[in-house]
Amino acid sequence: MKNQVELEKKTIAFEPKILCFCCNWCSYAGADLAGVSRFQYPPNIRIVRVMCSGRVDPAFILEAFKDNIDGVIVTGCHIGDCHYIKGNEFTRDRFERFEKILKMMGLEKRFKVIWISASEGKRFAEVITDFTNNIKELGPIQL
Repeated sequence: MKNQVELEKKTIAFEPKILCFCCNWCSYAGADLAGVSRFQYPPNIRIVRVMCSGRVDPAFILEAFKDNIDGVIVTGCHIGDCHYIKGNEFTRDRFERFEKILKMMGLEKRFKVIWISASEGKRFAEVITDFTNNIKELGPIQL
């Protein structure tokens, strides 16, 4: 019986859990455009809408990994286009430093910061698809 359970577990395809923090003004609108335009992307993501990518605390990322989220993406307005003037520049600088910590933990490949505008629905779908495929190759998170 034990061998049969182990065999069944191996045959079930791994579907990663992805958490995506989207800024309200650009990347969330890009995600919405992807949906309205019916661009296909994996349903593995859960979007958390934030007013600005600058509001995403690195502790949120660590908490997500602790809760067995397999990958985390932070998306925001392109540099220079932030609705809060420099929120995305703050995000860029903050997460460049934070990635060093993730590297020490072996989690750097499971995290991404990317800039997506409201008009880039197709790009949003491509980014999510590529990231999901990369996480599938890495397998489930093991802390």
